[in-house]
Amino acid sequence: MRLDDERESLNVEDRRGGGMPIGGKGIGIGTIALVLVAMYFGVDPSVMLNIGQGLQQEVPYEAQVIPADDPMAKFVAKVLGSTEDTWGKIFDASGQQYPAPKLVLFNGQTPTACGSGQAAMGPFYCPGDQKVYIDLTFYNEMKTRFHAPGDFAQAYVIAHEVGHHIQNLMGTSDKVQQARQSARNEAQANQYSVKLELQADCYAGIWANRADGANRILEAGDVEEAMTAAAAIGDDALQKQAQGYAVPDSFTHGTSAQRTHWFNLGLSTGDMKKCDTFSGSSV
Repeated sequence: MRLDDERESLNVEDRRGGGMPIGGKGIGIGTIALVLVAMYFGVDPSVMLNIGQGLQQEVPYEAQVIPADDPMAKFVAKVLGSTEDTWGKIFDASGQQYPAPKLVLFNGQTPTACGSGQAAMGPFYCPGDQKVYIDLTFYNEMKTRFHAPGDFAQAYVIAHEVGHHIQNLMGTSDKVQQARQSARNEAQANQYSVKLELQADCYAGIWANRADGANRILEAGDVEEAMTAAAAIGDDALQKQAQGYAVPDSFTHGTSAQRTHWFNLGLSTGDMKKCDTFSGSSV
């Protein structure tokens, strides 16, 4: 993945150094405790976090400078900058401004507007403060547990969470939460979550398409890395790894085949209209 000419986003908030929040106060365990194992057992963080939206206030942190000798943090900052440039152009084309999310680097746990963020959740987006949260040790787990190494696989993770930010801006997340609450049963509610997650995968593909078209960021093998990552975190793959079998009615992120399909659709077309995972009865 070629990022040498990409700029670093200024919207990265580094909390890994143990910096104190402004005023020295924090918040306790909140709604996110419900989704500590989201990445492992198919719970949908973006939907669950909405439950806590507005119940707790985020604590503002003092700005931290990313160390010059921290290549992984700088990589994440460049990926975020690329998503900002891509979505900024897309929004501008429709006469709108793009309010970019911030990305928070943390170790272990950190307060958010949605509750206490935990590394065990994997990367997540909080609609309450419009921030993406990631403990960079997750990338080690991608390589060792999910067998999905590579820089573009790592970039896909960021782009997927930014996809949830796009959904939040467009009101899609709120509509899905309302639909889940009025669903006839848990299986139907989970299907709405699947559609939301697959659309975020498609939006990640759109970023890759547009960014490569503008700056030729893709190299040989990059697409395969992203496909491997998308397949590795499919609900069926995760459940089979955890318990030896899959329970389709409990899926909240989509199967490996679905996730790779929708990412590839966004990547191959670069067209947001193609990312309508909500049309029809299935995805």
